Amino acid sequence: MNRINPRKLLGSKWTAVRPQNKEKHFLVSQIIKEEETIVACVLEAVYSKNETTLPWQDLQNTNTWLFGWK
Repeated sequence: MNRINPRKLLGSKWTAVRPQNKEKHFLVSQIIKEEETIVACVLEAVYSKNETTLPWQDLQNTNTWLFGWK
């Protein structure tokens, strides 16, 4: 399990364990908040610039995401 501080997510780098469409490396390009609570993040694929929005807690799953670019 990846330990994450949600306040430090913006600009962090992530690697998909099972890449799809040659999208392996991602950057957190945006944080989505409700009032003062971070609820989601926007991941931008480095290869294609496609954006994906997901709950930030999903990044804790090491079966799906690895911290940094590997």
